[in-house]
Amino acid sequence: MAGRRLVFLGTPEMAVPPLRALHAADHDIALVVTRPDRRRGRGSELSPSPVKAAAVELGIPVSEVVDDVLTAGAELGVVVAFGRILKPHVLAALPMINVHFSLLPRWRGAAPVERALLAGDAVTGVCIMDVEEGLDTGAVYASEEVPIGPRVTLEELRAQLVDVGTRLLVDVLDGPLPAPVPQQGEATYARKVDAAEWELAWTRPATALDRWVRAGHAWTTFRGKRLRVLAAEPAVAERGDGPGSLDGDIAVAGEGALRLVTVQPEGRAAMAWRDFANGARPGDGERLGS
Repeated sequence: MAGRRLVFLGTPEMAVPPLRALHAADHDIALVVTRPDRRRGRGSELSPSPVKAAAVELGIPVSEVVDDVLTAGAELGVVVAFGRILKPHVLAALPMINVHFSLLPRWRGAAPVERALLAGDAVTGVCIMDVEEGLDTGAVYASEEVPIGPRVTLEELRAQLVDVGTRLLVDVLDGPLPAPVPQQGEATYARKVDAAEWELAWTRPATALDRWVRAGHAWTTFRGKRLRVLAAEPAVAERGDGPGSLDGDIAVAGEGALRLVTVQPEGRAAMAWRDFANGARPGDGERLGS
Protein backbone atom coordinates (compact mmCIF):
# COMPACT_ATOMS: atom_id res chain seq x y z
CA MET A 1 0.00 0.00 0.00
CA ALA A 2 1.24 3.48 -0.88
CA GLY A 3 2.13 5.74 2.00
CA ARG A 4 -0.55 7.95 3.49
CA ARG A 5 -0.55 11.71 3.68
CA LEU A 6 -0.35 12.39 7.40
CA VAL A 7 -0.03 15.10 9.99
CA PHE A 8 1.94 14.30 13.13
CA LEU A 9 1.32 15.81 16.57
CA GLY A 10 3.91 15.21 19.28
CA THR A 11 6.39 16.89 21.59
CA PRO A 12 8.91 14.95 23.73
CA GLU A 13 11.82 12.67 22.86
CA MET A 14 9.63 9.55 23.07
CA ALA A 15 7.60 10.83 20.08
CA VAL A 16 10.69 11.15 17.85
CA PRO A 17 11.16 7.43 16.95
CA PRO A 18 7.56 7.11 15.66
CA LEU A 19 7.99 10.26 13.57
CA ARG A 20 11.24 9.01 12.06
CA ALA A 21 9.76 5.56 11.41
CA LEU A 22 6.74 6.98 9.57
CA HIS A 23 9.05 9.11 7.46
CA ALA A 24 11.27 6.10 6.71
CA ALA A 25 8.17 4.08 5.73
CA ASP A 26 7.50 6.62 2.94
CA HIS A 27 4.43 8.21 4.46
CA ASP A 28 3.98 11.78 3.28
CA ILE A 29 4.07 13.81 6.49
CA ALA A 30 2.55 17.12 5.43
CA LEU A 31 2.92 18.87 8.79
CA VAL A 32 4.22 18.37 12.31
CA VAL A 33 2.51 20.19 15.18
CA THR A 34 4.35 20.58 18.48
CA ARG A 35 4.72 22.96 21.42
CA PRO A 36 6.33 26.39 21.07
CA ASP A 37 10.07 26.74 21.59
CA ARG A 38 11.09 27.22 25.22
CA ARG A 39 14.01 28.72 27.09
CA ARG A 40 16.19 26.31 29.02
CA GLY A 41 17.81 28.02 31.95
CA ARG A 42 18.06 31.69 32.78
CA GLY A 43 18.99 33.84 29.80
CA SER A 44 19.42 30.89 27.44
CA GLU A 45 18.29 30.81 23.85
CA LEU A 46 14.99 29.31 22.79
CA SER A 47 15.12 25.54 22.31
CA PRO A 48 12.79 23.54 20.09
CA SER A 49 10.93 20.48 21.27
CA PRO A 50 12.65 17.17 20.37
CA VAL A 51 9.91 16.54 17.78
CA LYS A 52 10.45 19.93 16.15
CA ALA A 53 14.19 19.37 15.98
CA ALA A 54 13.65 16.01 14.28
CA ALA A 55 11.06 17.43 11.87
CA VAL A 56 13.37 20.25 10.80
CA GLU A 57 16.16 17.72 10.22
CA LEU A 58 13.80 15.65 8.06
CA GLY A 59 12.59 18.69 6.12
CA ILE A 60 9.00 18.52 7.37
CA PRO A 61 7.04 21.76 7.91
CA VAL A 62 6.36 22.55 11.59
CA SER A 63 3.60 24.53 13.28
CA GLU A 64 2.60 25.35 16.84
CA VAL A 65 -1.07 25.85 15.86
CA VAL A 66 -3.27 22.75 15.97
CA ASP A 67 -5.83 24.17 13.54
CA ASP A 68 -3.16 24.20 10.83
CA VAL A 69 -3.75 20.46 10.40
CA LEU A 70 -7.14 21.30 8.87
CA THR A 71 -5.55 22.87 5.79
CA ALA A 72 -2.66 20.41 5.36
CA GLY A 73 -4.54 18.12 2.99
CA ALA A 74 -3.93 15.09 5.19
CA GLU A 75 -6.09 11.99 5.35
CA LEU A 76 -5.11 11.05 8.91
CA GLY A 77 -3.48 12.51 11.99
CA VAL A 78 -1.04 10.61 14.21
CA VAL A 79 -0.73 11.70 17.87
CA VAL A 80 2.17 10.63 20.10
CA ALA A 81 2.65 12.26 23.52
CA PHE A 82 1.38 15.59 22.23
CA GLY A 83 0.41 16.90 25.66
CA ARG A 84 -2.59 18.98 24.56
CA ILE A 85 -6.30 18.21 24.28
CA LEU A 86 -7.58 18.25 20.70
CA LYS A 87 -10.75 20.27 20.28
CA PRO A 88 -13.95 18.74 18.88
CA HIS A 89 -13.90 20.73 15.62
CA VAL A 90 -10.45 19.33 14.80
CA LEU A 91 -11.50 15.74 15.52
CA ALA A 92 -14.66 16.23 13.46
CA ALA A 93 -12.65 17.38 10.45
CA LEU A 94 -9.74 14.94 10.50
CA PRO A 95 -9.60 11.37 11.85
CA MET A 96 -6.79 10.84 14.34
CA ILE A 97 -5.06 7.83 15.85
CA ASN A 98 -2.97 7.89 19.01
CA VAL A 99 -0.08 5.80 20.30
CA HIS A 100 -0.94 5.32 23.96
CA PHE A 101 1.58 3.70 26.29
CA SER A 102 -0.64 1.44 28.39
CA LEU A 103 -3.13 -1.39 27.98
CA LEU A 104 -6.36 0.56 27.85
CA PRO A 105 -8.63 1.12 29.66
CA ARG A 106 -5.97 0.84 32.40
CA TRP A 107 -4.03 4.06 32.86
CA ARG A 108 -5.84 6.53 30.69
CA GLY A 109 -4.34 9.99 30.97
CA ALA A 110 -1.07 11.88 31.11
CA ALA A 111 1.37 9.56 32.93
CA PRO A 112 0.56 5.94 32.04
CA VAL A 113 4.15 4.64 32.08
CA GLU A 114 4.91 6.18 35.47
CA ARG A 115 1.70 4.96 37.05
CA ALA A 116 2.10 1.40 35.77
CA LEU A 117 5.58 1.16 37.26
CA LEU A 118 4.69 2.88 40.53
CA ALA A 119 1.62 0.69 41.03
CA GLY A 120 3.70 -2.48 40.72
CA ASP A 121 1.91 -3.72 37.61
CA ALA A 122 3.45 -6.90 36.23
CA VAL A 123 2.61 -5.96 32.66
CA THR A 124 1.76 -2.89 30.63
CA GLY A 125 1.75 -2.29 26.89
CA VAL A 126 0.89 -0.09 23.94
CA CYS A 127 -2.40 0.63 22.19
CA ILE A 128 -2.94 2.23 18.79
CA MET A 129 -6.30 3.84 19.35
CA ASP A 130 -8.87 6.12 17.82
CA VAL A 131 -8.85 9.68 19.16
CA GLU A 132 -12.21 10.99 20.34
CA GLU A 133 -13.37 13.71 22.70
CA GLY A 134 -13.18 11.55 25.84
CA LEU A 135 -9.85 11.11 27.64
CA ASP A 136 -8.25 8.08 25.97
CA THR A 137 -11.64 6.44 25.52
CA GLY A 138 -11.35 5.59 21.81
CA ALA A 139 -11.55 2.11 20.30
CA VAL A 140 -8.30 0.18 19.82
CA TYR A 141 -6.86 -0.80 16.43
CA ALA A 142 -3.97 -2.85 17.80
CA SER A 143 -2.25 -3.54 21.11
CA GLU A 144 0.72 -5.43 22.49
CA GLU A 145 1.73 -6.36 26.02
CA VAL A 146 5.10 -5.45 27.53
CA PRO A 147 6.20 -7.13 30.79
CA ILE A 148 7.53 -4.85 33.52
CA GLY A 149 10.80 -6.38 34.72
CA PRO A 150 11.46 -6.61 38.47
CA ARG A 151 14.39 -4.14 38.32
CA VAL A 152 13.45 -2.06 35.28
CA THR A 153 13.77 1.72 35.54
CA LEU A 154 11.25 4.18 34.17
CA GLU A 155 13.69 5.21 31.45
CA GLU A 156 14.25 1.59 30.38
CA LEU A 157 10.53 0.79 30.42
CA ARG A 158 9.71 3.88 28.39
CA ALA A 159 12.32 2.92 25.79
CA GLN A 160 10.83 -0.58 25.51
CA LEU A 161 7.34 0.83 25.05
CA VAL A 162 8.48 3.33 22.43
CA ASP A 163 10.13 0.52 20.45
CA VAL A 164 6.98 -1.59 20.56
CA GLY A 165 4.68 1.37 19.86
CA THR A 166 6.74 2.52 16.89
CA ARG A 167 6.65 -0.93 15.29
CA LEU A 168 2.95 -1.34 16.02
CA LEU A 169 2.13 2.07 14.51
CA VAL A 170 4.01 1.36 11.29
CA ASP A 171 2.33 -2.05 11.01
CA VAL A 172 -1.16 -0.58 11.50
CA LEU A 173 -0.56 2.05 8.82
CA ASP A 174 0.93 -0.45 6.37
CA GLY A 175 -2.52 -1.35 5.06
CA PRO A 176 -6.17 -0.39 5.51
CA LEU A 177 -6.96 0.44 9.12
CA PRO A 178 -8.39 -2.63 10.89
CA ALA A 179 -11.79 -2.47 12.53
CA PRO A 180 -11.22 -0.91 15.98
CA VAL A 181 -12.34 -2.79 19.08
CA PRO A 182 -14.06 -0.88 21.91
CA GLN A 183 -12.19 -0.85 25.21
CA GLN A 184 -13.39 -3.34 27.80
CA GLY A 185 -12.84 -3.48 31.54
CA GLU A 186 -12.52 -1.03 34.40
CA ALA A 187 -10.81 2.25 33.61
CA THR A 188 -8.04 3.69 35.77
CA TYR A 189 -6.53 7.13 35.37
CA ALA A 190 -2.89 8.14 35.22
CA ARG A 191 -2.68 11.70 36.48
CA LYS A 192 0.69 13.41 36.42
CA VAL A 193 2.90 12.73 39.43
CA ASP A 194 3.44 15.96 41.37
CA ALA A 195 6.64 16.86 43.20
CA ALA A 196 5.25 16.09 46.66
CA GLU A 197 4.38 12.53 45.66
CA TRP A 198 8.03 11.79 44.90
CA GLU A 199 8.99 12.15 48.57
CA LEU A 200 9.79 8.73 49.98
CA ALA A 201 7.52 7.79 52.88
CA TRP A 202 9.73 5.46 54.89
CA THR A 203 6.74 3.87 56.64
CA ARG A 204 5.87 2.18 53.33
CA PRO A 205 7.28 -1.24 52.33
CA ALA A 206 10.72 -1.25 50.76
CA THR A 207 9.35 -2.93 47.63
CA ALA A 208 7.11 0.08 47.01
CA LEU A 209 9.87 2.59 47.77
CA ASP A 210 12.16 0.75 45.36
CA ARG A 211 9.67 1.32 42.53
CA TRP A 212 9.60 5.05 43.24
CA VAL A 213 13.39 5.19 43.14
CA ARG A 214 13.45 3.30 39.83
CA ALA A 215 10.97 5.83 38.46
CA GLY A 216 13.72 8.42 38.71
CA HIS A 217 12.52 11.37 40.78
CA ALA A 218 12.46 10.06 44.36
CA TRP A 219 13.69 12.26 47.17
CA THR A 220 13.87 12.35 50.92
CA THR A 221 15.39 14.71 53.48
CA PHE A 222 18.48 14.48 55.66
CA ARG A 223 19.19 17.06 58.36
CA GLY A 224 16.42 19.22 56.92
CA LYS A 225 17.78 19.32 53.37
CA ARG A 226 16.48 17.54 50.30
CA LEU A 227 18.37 14.44 49.21
CA ARG A 228 17.51 12.77 45.92
CA VAL A 229 17.76 8.99 45.90
CA LEU A 230 18.89 8.06 42.39
CA ALA A 231 19.61 4.37 42.87
CA ALA A 232 18.83 1.85 45.58
CA GLU A 233 17.95 -1.81 45.98
CA PRO A 234 15.90 -3.89 48.40
CA ALA A 235 17.91 -5.17 51.34
CA VAL A 236 17.57 -6.77 54.77
CA ALA A 237 17.96 -4.55 57.83
CA GLU A 238 19.92 -6.31 60.56
CA ARG A 239 19.19 -3.50 62.96
CA GLY A 240 17.53 -0.09 62.96
CA ASP A 241 15.37 2.24 64.97
CA GLY A 242 12.20 2.36 62.90
CA PRO A 243 11.33 3.69 59.44
CA GLY A 244 13.96 5.98 57.92
CA SER A 245 16.70 5.02 60.40
CA LEU A 246 20.16 4.42 58.96
CA ASP A 247 22.55 1.54 59.48
CA GLY A 248 25.49 2.21 57.21
CA ASP A 249 24.11 2.21 53.67
CA ILE A 250 20.83 0.60 54.77
CA ALA A 251 17.67 2.68 55.31
CA VAL A 252 14.90 0.93 57.23
CA ALA A 253 11.40 0.96 55.71
CA GLY A 254 8.00 0.02 57.09
CA GLU A 255 8.70 -3.50 55.84
CA GLY A 256 12.20 -4.43 54.78
CA ALA A 257 14.85 -1.90 53.87
CA LEU A 258 16.67 -0.22 51.00
CA ARG A 259 20.39 -0.24 50.36
CA LEU A 260 21.29 3.28 49.20
CA VAL A 261 23.54 3.28 46.13
CA THR A 262 23.51 6.76 44.54
CA VAL A 263 22.22 10.02 45.97
CA GLN A 264 22.29 13.71 45.10
CA PRO A 265 22.47 16.24 47.92
CA GLU A 266 20.77 19.60 47.49
CA GLY A 267 22.85 21.87 45.26
CA ARG A 268 25.48 19.22 44.51
CA ALA A 269 26.25 16.59 41.90
CA ALA A 270 25.16 12.96 42.11
CA MET A 271 27.49 10.74 44.14
CA ALA A 272 27.79 7.28 45.60
CA TRP A 273 26.15 6.95 49.00
CA ARG A 274 29.46 5.94 50.56
CA ASP A 275 31.00 9.23 49.41
CA PHE A 276 28.08 11.20 50.79
CA ALA A 277 28.25 9.31 54.08
CA ASN A 278 32.01 9.85 54.35
CA GLY A 279 31.38 13.58 54.30
CA ALA A 280 28.11 13.78 56.22
CA ARG A 281 29.02 11.09 58.77
CA PRO A 282 25.48 10.09 59.85
CA GLY A 283 25.42 9.44 63.58
CA ASP A 284 23.65 6.82 65.64
CA GLY A 285 19.92 7.42 65.64
CA GLU A 286 19.89 9.67 62.58
CA ARG A 287 17.29 8.96 59.96
CA LEU A 288 16.10 9.98 56.54
CA GLY A 289 12.91 11.94 56.21
CA SER A 290 13.75 14.38 58.97
